[in-house]
Amino acid sequence: MLQFASTLFGTILLLALVPAYGQDFQKGLDAYNRGDYGTTLAQWRPLAEAGDAEAQSNLGVMYANGQGVAQSNFKAVRWWRLAAAQGDANAQHNLGVMYENGWGVGQDDAQAVKWYQHSAVQGHAGANYNVGVMYVKGQGVGQDDAKAARWFRRAAYLGHSRAQFNLAVMYENGKGVAQDYVEALRWYQLAAGQDDAHAQHNLGVMYDDGRGVAQDEAEAVKWWRQAAEQGFANSQYNVGYMYYYGRGVAQDYVQAHMWFSLATAQGDADAPKYRDFVAGMMTPTQLEEAERLAREWLEAHR
Repeated sequence: MLQFASTLFGTILLLALVPAYGQDFQKGLDAYNRGDYGTTLAQWRPLAEAGDAEAQSNLGVMYANGQGVAQSNFKAVRWWRLAAAQGDANAQHNLGVMYENGWGVGQDDAQAVKWYQHSAVQGHAGANYNVGVMYVKGQGVGQDDAKAARWFRRAAYLGHSRAQFNLAVMYENGKGVAQDYVEALRWYQLAAGQDDAHAQHNLGVMYDDGRGVAQDEAEAVKWWRQAAEQGFANSQYNVGYMYYYGRGVAQDYVQAHMWFSLATAQGDADAPKYRDFVAGMMTPTQLEEAERLAREWLEAHR
């Protein structure tokens, strides 16, 4: 039996630097990119203390990551709070994450939503996505799938792959939106095009089932293989299954055994049974080749 759809993703934390202009800031950025955090701090701390929001936001990142300073969520929050009060969208987003998780500040979902929304209205893709997740979970707001879908849509149009995936799941299942397989397929395709393995897996399911698109087992295998190459266990199992039965590909017990072995190594519950079953149909030479291919794949993907 094939394995099917993945579920919604949760919130994300962004710890990325804010690009800015100015000679001192650029010197600090160049030093940061070289890993010279001492010089970075020497350039950015005076700017931050003078009220520069971008420098404040980036100092927060350095404290959160422990780059050139002792790691401190409390100090990260301090700098992000100063930058957020000046409207810095990245700092607002990260402050929301800190409130959601209780890192360096008392856990407070309502405050998390507040800061996510401040950031989201400025077009921050991750913040729009996180507001959607809060509505799905009912954290800091009343649970509301329709509002979640609206926030995911905003993030999806901004190119956020997890939002695209979540919106596709909602369309596929009629959650917060009218069920629409064509729309689900569209958003899975966009997320899959950004190498999102969950989306690639679910896109394969859509092609295998013929939902929102003409049924096409070869296309299903194509997308499952892309996810499988990223180490997605469900897709590895499905590729093995298709090779075992010769669906969408020529029947090949060596390939089937290899992919079942890889899925087994990741704890897939169904794969060992199929791996052992197909092994009983293989010659010793074929089995040796399949085991070698699995070992080589694992070595190459460490």
